[in-house]
Amino acid sequence: MEARSELDTRYSDETATARPWSEAEALLAESELFWISTVRPDGRPHVTPLPTVWSDGALHFCTGPEERKARNLALNPSVVLTTGTNTWNKGYDLVVEGEAVRVSDDARLRELAEEWERKYGSFWHFEVGDGYFQHGAGKALVFSVAPGTVFGFGKGEPFSQTRWRFDGRST
Repeated sequence: MEARSELDTRYSDETATARPWSEAEALLAESELFWISTVRPDGRPHVTPLPTVWSDGALHFCTGPEERKARNLALNPSVVLTTGTNTWNKGYDLVVEGEAVRVSDDARLRELAEEWERKYGSFWHFEVGDGYFQHGAGKALVFSVAPGTVFGFGKGEPFSQTRWRFDGRST
């Protein structure tokens, strides 16, 4: 995945440089917890934590069909996925903007189920069938979010803000 990278000097220390996409991609792959923001039918935001898997240039997450985020996505696929640290002066935060697309191909779902278990352990074991992840709690929809724009926030010395663009949007 090719990304145009740019440092926003308005929000960066003089010594900061734009981080390469490969570093951000590695952080997306290893981060265990993300916060997903979706939009309710009445326009109010909905935010909740969830685990993700980075695979083939996209973040993947799952949710029950009746959960609020699934119902929101049925009406508006725009999402923001955020990960990082809750510290002010160290770490790196990432904000991924994109559209959630349902993954329903059983072969692809089996690949993703293996990746989930490899990353998170047997607690996150899924069976696959009929276009869903299946487990003790029932069926789960799986979504893929290819980044449109990603923001990276370096905290500490030097503070920085990098933007990576993938599809020409100027967010």
